[in-house]
Amino acid sequence: MADSGIPAGQISRRRFALAVPMLGSLGLLATPSVWANAAHAHAAAPLQRASRVLMGTQVDMVVYGASSSAPALQAAMERAFAHMQTLEAMMSRFRSDSVLQQINAQAGKAAVTVPPEMMAVLEQARSVWHASNGAFDPTVGALAAWRFEPGVQAMPSTAQISQALQHIGADKLQLSASNNTARLTQSGMALDLGGIAKLPILAAGLEALQAQGVENALINGGGDVVTMGLNQGKAWRIGIRDPRQPSQLLGAVAIEGQGVVASSGDYERCFERDGQRYHHVLNPRTGWPTTQVHGVALVARDVAAVNGWGTALMVQGPAAAPAWSQRHPEVALLLADRDGQVWQNASMAQQLQTA
Repeated sequence: MADSGIPAGQISRRRFALAVPMLGSLGLLATPSVWANAAHAHAAAPLQRASRVLMGTQVDMVVYGASSSAPALQAAMERAFAHMQTLEAMMSRFRSDSVLQQINAQAGKAAVTVPPEMMAVLEQARSVWHASNGAFDPTVGALAAWRFEPGVQAMPSTAQISQALQHIGADKLQLSASNNTARLTQSGMALDLGGIAKLPILAAGLEALQAQGVENALINGGGDVVTMGLNQGKAWRIGIRDPRQPSQLLGAVAIEGQGVVASSGDYERCFERDGQRYHHVLNPRTGWPTTQVHGVALVARDVAAVNGWGTALMVQGPAAAPAWSQRHPEVALLLADRDGQVWQNASMAQQLQTA
């Protein structure tokens, strides 16, 4: 493979880059306008595309089937999107009728029955919480005074943060797999699955496509990419680009068959106040946005291997990356600190090719 230009374990001054699909002559399909134009111009081509806004970001879907008609592939994508929308509605903290908000409303009171898909996410959330020594915590929903949505941006007071910290701790999340129930044991607690629900929902989209006979597909949700099969007989190529310099790439990884490229960073949902950037990845120990890591990229075969760990590594900081990588040799890792210096493990150095 071509050299990415960054030796394993060494430092680069380039900033962290976001994962983005690279599809043939269309190049970087990174913006809504590019995806929409491509879908219009190539409606009859074997490679079919569609986009929806889900989970607070744009989700782009690409499918390929040499023996399938364009209408059949488009219909399969519609059903896959519908399935993902159902899961989003179940786990969203922005919908008053979601199962997640039912659990939050019953905090300190009763257990709530949850669907199997949500139980799987909750169990993984608690597992990552334990393995990360609390760096990832699904109960950061108590810090709801932080708001990072466009047009609705707010920073809580120190007193509000101190109060919220008393209601954070996944040890107070009770799960019963036999009864399919979840319960927050303390009043004032709240779940937020934003750091761990997206990848399983994207993977569920792939499964829905596969159930309809689609064998080759890629789904990109705001820099989290899942794949299966091939891109017209070739490997899927996922570019790793600078989010503040969109035309610049660190390189690209090639994935054949099932794979996932996950990214977390301080560049998506954020705002600036008094010259300081505040972003949505919150440290559950302090109640404030993380400060040591600019972004993380993870490459693996299975969603479970990386899910939640982007957030956890941003909380733990750059010093935690080498040891984490040794414990997870199956995962390629690239991490950029707050100064934009990049560290990558040997697996990422091997996989990251010159774009």
